[in-house]
Amino acid sequence: MRAERPETRLVPYARLPRGYRDRHIVHSSVDAFGRAHWLLTEQDPEDQGTDPYDALVVTVEDGACQETYLHTVLPWRPRVEALPDGGFVLAASRADQGDEQQVQVFDALGRATGTFRVGDGVKHLLADRAGDLWLGYFDEGVYGDALSASGLRRWSITGEPLWSYSPVPDAGWISDCYTLNVAGRTAWACPYTDFPLLKVGEDQVVRVRQNPVRGANGLAVLGEQAVFFSGYGDERDRIVDCRLTETSVEPVAESRLVRPDGGRLGRRRVVSRGSRLYVQVEPLTEWFLLDLA
Repeated sequence: MRAERPETRLVPYARLPRGYRDRHIVHSSVDAFGRAHWLLTEQDPEDQGTDPYDALVVTVEDGACQETYLHTVLPWRPRVEALPDGGFVLAASRADQGDEQQVQVFDALGRATGTFRVGDGVKHLLADRAGDLWLGYFDEGVYGDALSASGLRRWSITGEPLWSYSPVPDAGWISDCYTLNVAGRTAWACPYTDFPLLKVGEDQVVRVRQNPVRGANGLAVLGEQAVFFSGYGDERDRIVDCRLTETSVEPVAESRLVRPDGGRLGRRRVVSRGSRLYVQVEPLTEWFLLDLA
C-alpha cells in the first residue's frame, strides 16, 4: 500500500467579487500576464436558445476589478481567453465541419470583430504575449478532423495557421494533448500516448525529453525544474517534482496538492503558465496558485 504523500498547499490568487455571483459562470481563465477572467451571463447558458446574447467578462488583477461587456456572443458554451490588446477570444471545444463561427474575437470595447474555425476537439486554448493562439486537441478531434489532426497548433488571431506539430525523433504523433503550458513565445506539451515532454521554442523547433510521469494535465516549468500535476485514479491530486536533463525528465519527489485550507481539490480547472500552475475548484469563483518561482 502506498504511503500517504506529504501535502503541498496552494495559495489564494484571485477571487470573483461577490457582487457578480448571482450570474452564471460560463468559463474562467488566467492569461499570459497573470490576469484572471470570468465569462458571465445573466441567464443559464443552457437556456440561451439559438439567438446571440450579451455577456460580461470580469477581470481581476492585483485585487482590482474591471468589466468588459461582450456584444452579440454566438449561442454556444465557449471558453474565454484574453488578448494582449484588451480584447478577448471565445472558442467552442466542439465544432462541426464547416463551422466558421467556432472562434469569435472581440476588441477591447467588447465588439465582435471576426470568426473562424480551428478544428474539433479543443482541449486547451492559451494566448501568448504576442496574441497568437496555442491550441491542444483531444482524441476525438485528432482522429476526426483534419484541422485538429496534429494535436497541437498555433494560430493567429485572424485565423491564419502559423505552425502545427509533426512527429520528431523520439516522439510520435499526438493522440491527445493532455498538458499545455505557454510562457512568452515558448510552449510545453505532454501528450498521450507516451507522454514525452515537448518544448516548442521561439524558432518552432521541437525538443523532446523522455518522461516517466503519466497522465498529468498540469505542468509548471522553471529552468531545470518541472512539476507535473494530476494523474490517473488515486493520483488525481498528485504533483511530481522533477529535474530536467538534456534528454529526460527525472522525478525527485512526490506530494499531494491541496487547497489553501488543506482540503481536497475535487473537480478542478487547471491553467499552466510558465512557472505557475493555476487551479480553480468548484464553485469556480476563485483561482489558487502554485508558483515554482
